[in-house]
Amino acid sequence: MNDTRSDGPPRAVLIAAVAVAVGAVVAVLVIAVIVQRSGPRPGAARPVAVSAVPAPRAQSPECTALAAKLPERLGDYRRAALVDPAPVGAAAWQDDGGGEPIVLRCGVERPDDFVVGAPLTVVDPVSWFRVADPGADDRATWFAVDRPVYVALTLPPDSGPDPIQTISAAVASAMPATTPDPAPVG
Repeated sequence: MNDTRSDGPPRAVLIAAVAVAVGAVVAVLVIAVIVQRSGPRPGAARPVAVSAVPAPRAQSPECTALAAKLPERLGDYRRAALVDPAPVGAAAWQDDGGGEPIVLRCGVERPDDFVVGAPLTVVDPVSWFRVADPGADDRATWFAVDRPVYVALTLPPDSGPDPIQTISAAVASAMPATTPDPAPVG
């Protein structure tokens, strides 16, 4: 007597199920490789890590007013999110290539080198004091020293004049000018 009962699904169904499963795994792997190779899409800035520095006036009304005036773009740099925990009174901009960011800190302390007789640079009508960053070629931090609070703007090399001009306009419109108050010499 011949038994015509089958012990499982037909062979064609099993082959089709295995082919679909293998195809799905291959598709997932191909998509993962494509996404990893493409990296972040252009214009999608990564969050910027900003170190905390003493900024006793970061929560002042002047810094709040300046924060409301900060632009989305500074020349070729686009406003970037900050890595948490972000210091109060800080903002950053980054170019599309993800290079060194421009960093603004509001409400910082008077720079140690800002003493009587220190040279100032006036940019659209804000007086800035430049402090070269040690060990960094052409990178400097500029301090607005003629406002009720100090504003620090760190510029990477080759950022051009647009960032400081644009920030000067924002500082001038957010805060009234005051007489600079440098520390005594010695």
